[in-house]
Amino acid sequence: MRAWGNVFDRVMDAVAMLGQNIKKTVEDWARFSEEADKLTRVFLSAEHRACADAVMAAMGAAGMQARVDAIGNVVGRYEGLTSDAPVLLTGSHIDTVRDAGAYDGNLGVALPVACIAELNAGGRRLPFAIEVIAFGDEEGVRFPSTLSGSRTIAGTFDPAALALTDADGTSMAEALLDFGCDPHAIGSEARDPSKVAAFIEVHIEQGPVLESEELPVGVVTAINGASRFGITVDGMAGHAGTVPMQLRRDALAGASEMALAIERRGAADPGLVATVGRFDAQPGAVNVIPGRVEFTLDIRAPDDGLRERAIAEIQTTLEEIAARRGLMSTIQKLYEENAAACDEGLMAGLEASIERQSIRPLRLPSGAGHDAMALASLCPMSMLFVRCGAGISHNPLESITAEDADVAARVFLDFLEHFDPAAVSGQT
Repeated sequence: MRAWGNVFDRVMDAVAMLGQNIKKTVEDWARFSEEADKLTRVFLSAEHRACADAVMAAMGAAGMQARVDAIGNVVGRYEGLTSDAPVLLTGSHIDTVRDAGAYDGNLGVALPVACIAELNAGGRRLPFAIEVIAFGDEEGVRFPSTLSGSRTIAGTFDPAALALTDADGTSMAEALLDFGCDPHAIGSEARDPSKVAAFIEVHIEQGPVLESEELPVGVVTAINGASRFGITVDGMAGHAGTVPMQLRRDALAGASEMALAIERRGAADPGLVATVGRFDAQPGAVNVIPGRVEFTLDIRAPDDGLRERAIAEIQTTLEEIAARRGLMSTIQKLYEENAAACDEGLMAGLEASIERQSIRPLRLPSGAGHDAMALASLCPMSMLFVRCGAGISHNPLESITAEDADVAARVFLDFLEHFDPAAVSGQT
């Protein structure tokens, strides 16, 4: 469906300048931070409000109608050829972790807005509307919740989350009111699935695969499912000088063996990753055998069955290690999110757009969670990954190049040119 002709060619010629402009926009938004020398922008903060205003201004300049919705998302709409045209959703988040990099999330807002500005400058309307959404709560830094914005759009937001409080005791409902939002209107923000064609999220990879493959972009196959556990190992504290080695019930030695077993299991299957991220030995004295260790397990995979089998095997292994060493171990599930598979038709469309830029397409899973996983319950979804320097993310050293932003913009515009809402497979 190449109906654009010379208009599209002129738009694509202009894209050569977009990469630097996109980088400049993202870096300009980075000034909205609660710390002058670090980027920290949390959900419903004054800095979030200032950034939301800047995003709305950019959307307005691009020819979009922009507003802040009831959960604090910024929503910009570029109308289609007809008022009843289906809508393609895109976007990402503008909240950050503490001491963040500039591109995580924010790139996925700045890039489509810049592309729509080019379409608008060329007077081009599409057979579908486009909504760019700057989600406000992907990272879950302020409140003990995540994906509030995208769950609202998908119609799966849990109203109980409004009672959650931050470190200062402010509830989410109170923070929304202070932000200028109406918590009672959150339900009305849910999209009608019959009117939404798909969701596409552009995001930095946050990993090193694209760089290792010397590729600027890649197509995501699935967003990994994830489980998190708190594990406690109990032994017997004792004097470091008087208890013989063969008579010890050293919780730290046992937990260390468990951590290595977890590492081995994580490496045993492609796509599976298992991480012990926190380790606390008690009582923590140099001359005392540790009597208790508490540690965490984060395990992820693009296939839920693989993840669940690995969890079961790890639990059995931990029990065996504990029994052999005279220890007691307990495991508590803290968090679980199922994998979200990307739509096959959308993946193929993105691959075709990449190939038309004379780039080898590569499919890869996402180990990190994204707003796209919440939108998967609403409509077919897919993601375009953009290479980031050394795979670094959630770090001030996070970076992309203007050249890669150019490529991603070309791919995105080409995808829009060829996108047919009626042809979305809806299958994964």
